[in-house]
Amino acid sequence: MKDDEIRAALNRHWSASDANDFETEHDIYLDQAVLEYPQSGERIRGRRNIQITRAKQPSNKRFAVRRIIGGGDLWITEYILTYDGKPSCVVSIMEFNGDKVARETQYFADPFEAAAWRAQLTERMDP
Repeated sequence: MKDDEIRAALNRHWSASDANDFETEHDIYLDQAVLEYPQSGERIRGRRNIQITRAKQPSNKRFAVRRIIGGGDLWITEYILTYDGKPSCVVSIMEFNGDKVARETQYFADPFEAAAWRAQLTERMDP
């Protein structure tokens, strides 16, 4: 699969994620895909199990993609995931096998206040 086709598939995936379209959201995964959440120590095996865990997630969630980078079989998406109004910065690393995701690892980070002592050395970023 060409890079522009994978990028289009990723855009469909993240748009479907934001719209709670669980069927379209999970079209991107192989049936035997693996999803890992290192912070919680969880590994979910199988596209269907990944879909079930997301569909049963009780929070109101929104996805705002900041950027998608990658090529070939390795793609990274940085996005803001907001659960019930509380944003988290997320990095998703997707490893493709052909045109489908074989493995995804997601890293979550809560925002924190900038240190006042650095103010003269930094500029503010929009989330």
